[in-house]
Amino acid sequence: MRRIQPYIHQLSGWPQFTWQPSALENLLGAVRHQQGRLLGRLESLGLELRAEATLQTLTLDVLKSSEIEGELLPPASVRSSLAYRLGLEQAGLPPVDRRVEGIVALMLDATQQATAPLTAERLFSWHHALFPTGYSGLYPVRVGAWRLGPMQVVSGPMGRERVHYNAPPAEEMDAQMAQFLAWFNAPLELDPVLKAAIAHFWFVTIHPFDDGNGRIARALADLQLTRADGTAQRCYSMSAQIQAERQTYYDLLENSQRGGLDLTPWLTWFLQCLGRALSSAEQTLAQVLAKARFWERHRLTPLTERQRRLVGRLLDGFEGKLTTSKWARMAKCSQDTAGRDIADLLDKRILMKEGAGGRSTSYRLAPEN
Repeated sequence: MRRIQPYIHQLSGWPQFTWQPSALENLLGAVRHQQGRLLGRLESLGLELRAEATLQTLTLDVLKSSEIEGELLPPASVRSSLAYRLGLEQAGLPPVDRRVEGIVALMLDATQQATAPLTAERLFSWHHALFPTGYSGLYPVRVGAWRLGPMQVVSGPMGRERVHYNAPPAEEMDAQMAQFLAWFNAPLELDPVLKAAIAHFWFVTIHPFDDGNGRIARALADLQLTRADGTAQRCYSMSAQIQAERQTYYDLLENSQRGGLDLTPWLTWFLQCLGRALSSAEQTLAQVLAKARFWERHRLTPLTERQRRLVGRLLDGFEGKLTTSKWARMAKCSQDTAGRDIADLLDKRILMKEGAGGRSTSYRLAPEN
């Protein structure tokens, strides 16, 4: 009969993690080089464009970290909340809801206050922000405190659930988290990128809260990556890359939590995933530069404030097809007014038509000449 492998937290050496430096050395060096090159590009953009890049990156981070957990947030509301809190232009954007405000507050505290010590009270405030009503969906959660009951990670339909992981018992939470926080706040003895990877894994393995552990673990990784970058300005999203590799992410967590104390496979994947996130960030910077070029090109083009707001939505990556009806809903104006707005933007060669005409006609931004 096959012997069941114990969970990592049940091993006698827990949490004295090990890894093989020789297997990670080249990967870590390559990632650090990528970080430096990307941050150099960011610095060259100028203050306004750096702020825009940070806004786009944090918006993506908030959206994708929630999406990993199956929660889809409205992108415009997330961007609006972030823009307001960062002191950027946000007039005309839609109001936000409490779910959005909470995850935005968490993410900003992690990345904009990265040098502040991590305490239990700070983690409790993050947890409060995630669950302002005290509920996760229809289920009540113990908010702003360590869990009091057992914790399993399961999947599958009721009656045929598959248990992926059993976390440490609740009575160990105070001791487990005290040890984690002492390590997290200790003077740096290893590269902060590796510390980000270990912090992510260690926290989600303890699973100290009733819910929200994955989002907080990713925020802790972002906090350490911000320390590694040496700046609160963000231009890459680890959560977006994890979402793109979601199944691998979950498989690796499960395998590592059933493995020994050698975290080399987890650390290898984390570094590779970060490298791919850094490569994807080139697209974010390209989008920021394209937006700047657009407004420079049209700096003398007469546009109403309503047109400027909605063209801005398109530049920020509008999802789906833009139609007259959608324009009217977004601008809170009549169909006739929306039609006139669009006709004017067609004449000015800011928009171009798509579709077969009639009700199926949609519009997109015209390419640069």
